[in-house]
Amino acid sequence: MRRFFTLLCVQFLCLTGKSSGQDASPWILKANNINPANYYGITVANGIIGIVSSPEPFKVKNVVFAGAYDLYGRGRVSNFLNGFNLLNMYLEIDGHRINNQNVSNFKQELDMQHACFTTTFDYADKATITCTYYSLRQLPFTVLENVSVTAKKDIHITAASVMEAPDELKEVQNYYNEIDRPHTSIQLLTSTAKSPTGKLQISASTTFLFTEEHGKEPRVLHEMWDNNMHSAKFNKNVSSGQTYQFAIAGSSVTSSHHPDPLNEAERLTIFAKLEGTNRLIKFHENAWADLWKSDIAIDGDKQVQQDIHSMLYHLYSFSRAGTAYAPSPMGLSGLGYNGHVFWDSDLWMFPALLVLHPEIARSLIDYRFNRLNEARQNAFAHGYKGAMFPWESADTGVEETPVWALSGPFEHHITACVALAAWQYYCVTGDKQWLREKGWPILSATADFWVSRVEQNGPGHFDIKNVVAADEWAENIDNDAFTNAAAQVNLQNAVNTAKILDIKPDSNWAIVAGNIPILAFSDGVTKEHAAYKGEGIKQADVNLLAYPLKTITNTEQIKKDLAYYEKRVPTEGTPAMTEAIFALLYARFGDGEKAYHFFKGAYDLNLLPPFRVIAETKGGTNPYFATGAGGLIQSVLMGFGGLDITGQGIIQLKSTLPAKWKSLTITGVGINKQTYTVK
Repeated sequence: MRRFFTLLCVQFLCLTGKSSGQDASPWILKANNINPANYYGITVANGIIGIVSSPEPFKVKNVVFAGAYDLYGRGRVSNFLNGFNLLNMYLEIDGHRINNQNVSNFKQELDMQHACFTTTFDYADKATITCTYYSLRQLPFTVLENVSVTAKKDIHITAASVMEAPDELKEVQNYYNEIDRPHTSIQLLTSTAKSPTGKLQISASTTFLFTEEHGKEPRVLHEMWDNNMHSAKFNKNVSSGQTYQFAIAGSSVTSSHHPDPLNEAERLTIFAKLEGTNRLIKFHENAWADLWKSDIAIDGDKQVQQDIHSMLYHLYSFSRAGTAYAPSPMGLSGLGYNGHVFWDSDLWMFPALLVLHPEIARSLIDYRFNRLNEARQNAFAHGYKGAMFPWESADTGVEETPVWALSGPFEHHITACVALAAWQYYCVTGDKQWLREKGWPILSATADFWVSRVEQNGPGHFDIKNVVAADEWAENIDNDAFTNAAAQVNLQNAVNTAKILDIKPDSNWAIVAGNIPILAFSDGVTKEHAAYKGEGIKQADVNLLAYPLKTITNTEQIKKDLAYYEKRVPTEGTPAMTEAIFALLYARFGDGEKAYHFFKGAYDLNLLPPFRVIAETKGGTNPYFATGAGGLIQSVLMGFGGLDITGQGIIQLKSTLPAKWKSLTITGVGINKQTYTVK
């Protein structure tokens, strides 16, 4: 049976184009044999604009914006906006437009170290074309596409930047402006439109960038195709053996980012034009070099090293310091989950970012702080006190869960997850001013919520009834293990914060925290909830009490709970982060091989071609699952790496590596950018 399963796995890897890992580059994800019918794009993003790749020349699948939502699509709730496609273009050679059918040697690769995506191909016997695009890290609203045409014969090219409005946008207006300066001419291809309900204005502008070594800039012509599409194009003769280069820079802004998005988009595009291609790329690469000072290096497992870089790359790409935005489960890889923010941000992605880039993690918790008033109103509407954070949140911070999903009114553990992130931020940074100004309001208001949420059933006994568990297959149950334990931790951390700030805590916080039950079976295994009878679970619940909550610290109890619940996770239909928690705990217990088994099991069969993007579930098709990446990075940092967030900052516990890993090195940890090694 084991041999049959192994053969199936080998066949699966062959069908999906996944490598065995022996030749895996630590930084480059390559796709040399692309099947458009089985293609899942990979994202280039800068924390604001996400660009999702396409298997077609000069096309991208989506352009996604952080922080821009409107009411359209399914569920009668806010959804991410599909933005103007800034990198949509075409290229004609000798009057023939390039497409999938007339190119050869078509290859794509993502350079994770420099955050750029490159497509190369040949057109007949006439030219080799290379196209690389960037979501510029130093310019949050600007992207760049750099094109190189190497002629094998004398050719005539026509290149066009095409601005097309997505179907959802309304009242589209198109503009073309030329601004002459003594040494250059700036052509702006600009469009602006209203979001589906008219709530937002979204604007985009592009321009060509030409290089001096090619002589006089070609004349740019404007073409209006229809109300939703227009273009700017130029013509050029390229001699045999010559390489001709040009670029397109584009900026897009919505009224959620700036009060005057139309003019701002054009200003930012002019700025990019006059910076020039080389400087734009240089500063982009410098910004990513700074991000990669916080890295994870594994010696002895090339494929896992590449996979870890991919996970880190996506977490870094989907978030950004200074934004007060928090990533959705799919980050900026598309419109999955409507772009909403769940506990995925606070419990799964936040700790990994906090350890490696506290300045980015601060944006995630600032997102919650800025919506604290809406959380208070949500508690009031449900008859509670304090602050009750919504299960699904978008721009305003009100509940955005579709009505058919019971998690909206009942999955209350998210409030404790937000509070845990606030406490962890203080633990890592030691920033007492932040704790007073932002941490304390979150921790105290969420503690007040739990005091009002519990139901007293006799002296010294406080139940939490009628919730959706962290295991979301358990709906409307009582005394869920994770919910109860997370509430305890929330209340205890509020008491600790009050002491640090010399504030008198509510006396009820400690009383309630000490009397919320954690249930158990007769054999001592922690019971997931009051009605639980051993059925399959969607995701980790009880095992989260060992990490990150640390309410269960007895080693034998943790092992007992692991042994029980690892057998309750089905092989399909469950999200990637559950087995990452199993891996983390086994690594801390000294069982490196079992930890590795669950680490690989968490994502190996979730990978989709051709770039090994992680789907939410095994057999799923909704990449990129940033939540899973966050859980897996935690399993490396806090499991194999032994790092632990404590009241005294980040410390290192004893841990064990898999046999095939010679060493694990984690650089750029915490505010002091320390290095930790395990061998």
